[in-house]
Amino acid sequence: MSQLSHTPFAVLDLAPMRDDDAGPGPALRRSLDLARHVERLGFSRLWVAEHHNMEGIASSATAVLLGYLAANTTTLRLGSGGVMLPNHAPLVVAEQFGTLAALYPGRIELGLGRAPGADQATARALRRDRLGSPDDFPEDVAELQALLGPRQPEQRVIALPGMDSGIPIWLLGSSLFSAQLAAERGLPYAFASHFAPRYLHQALRIYRENFRPSAVLDKPYAMIGVPLIAAPSDEEAEFLATSAYQRVLALMRGESLVLRPPVESMAGRWQPHEQAAVGDFLGLAVIGGPQKVRARLEVLLEQTGADELIFTCDLYQPEHRLRSFEIAAGLR
Repeated sequence: MSQLSHTPFAVLDLAPMRDDDAGPGPALRRSLDLARHVERLGFSRLWVAEHHNMEGIASSATAVLLGYLAANTTTLRLGSGGVMLPNHAPLVVAEQFGTLAALYPGRIELGLGRAPGADQATARALRRDRLGSPDDFPEDVAELQALLGPRQPEQRVIALPGMDSGIPIWLLGSSLFSAQLAAERGLPYAFASHFAPRYLHQALRIYRENFRPSAVLDKPYAMIGVPLIAAPSDEEAEFLATSAYQRVLALMRGESLVLRPPVESMAGRWQPHEQAAVGDFLGLAVIGGPQKVRARLEVLLEQTGADELIFTCDLYQPEHRLRSFEIAAGLR
């Protein structure tokens, strides 16, 4: 039995909008369609990511979206991938996710990111009189852990809901800082290799070598992000992937991130340095028909020893996105 057959699969969704959407509503409903689909396919979890002031991404109100998804699914674990903690007071995060956990016991997870994920103007709009800093991240994580844990005798501030909820906390990162912190705290770790694969192997090594067992985890558990574009044939997958290429290119140019239809060729749409940058961004992408996807995933698992894979999938047609995850599920 191959390693792929017993590796859990997960999904990271940004509620992507299409260029023909009349507002964010259709994107949010497509997120629910995706959640129901991967629940039926046996995926382990679906996370949604917090992004602000980014035209084309509708997952900004992460906790609200998770509530919508949880109310309309039954078993799928749901979480943030992640909440950008510098944007929020830990007490508010504890109360929001504590409420979700009270309503949907055993299904809610909390992934935490260190980067603000926004420019200064957006960060100021989010926190008004208190600009959070990535430097506060270790203290903010500790505060959040305390708020979600059992009440202590001298504790003056409690999160209700939230207190003693046992919500699983994950640390997320695209550099080495969160790998070290997750190891020190004995927490599961997710690396953002779906857009920043450069430090993947170094981050995993730091996490595993420095891991300290904790009350929640006795050994390291690492999940890695993988852009997935699976189709019945390699040729169709390469064609569909041009929607993802256009979106990454738009991100780099500071343009709208709405999904655009695939094109026959990217020639003339990007400069050589832009093509190289998009290639680096999607360096871990798995694009192809079933056989190619299987081979690529097996190599990836062998090289990284990842405990779980979390897939992103930027395809223009919703049915192609659902099919992509169905193909992946059929490989195990």
